[in-house]
Amino acid sequence: MTENQENARLTAWVRGRVQGVGFRWWTRARALELGLTGWARNTDDGRVEVVAEGSRVSCVKLLELLRGCDTPGRVDGVVERWSEPRGSLGGFVER
Repeated sequence: MTENQENARLTAWVRGRVQGVGFRWWTRARALELGLTGWARNTDDGRVEVVAEGSRVSCVKLLELLRGCDTPGRVDGVVERWSEPRGSLGGFVER
């Protein structure tokens, strides 16, 4: 399997004005378009945590979109962590 075809798990923490602006809904829509599974949830400190599994290429694209200028609200920064997929996620939900 080539690197472009391998599966990955992306966990991203997005900070800025990302709660109460439709950011989780927007993230869900982008993730589903990319064929990813996972979830997005608000954290108590004002960030949004995104967990996505699927092809590494699609996860990288989602990360680029999260860092882009077309998100709802305002993104001040994104921190990511990569890990092996667990395969236990189905669909993509807002938590």
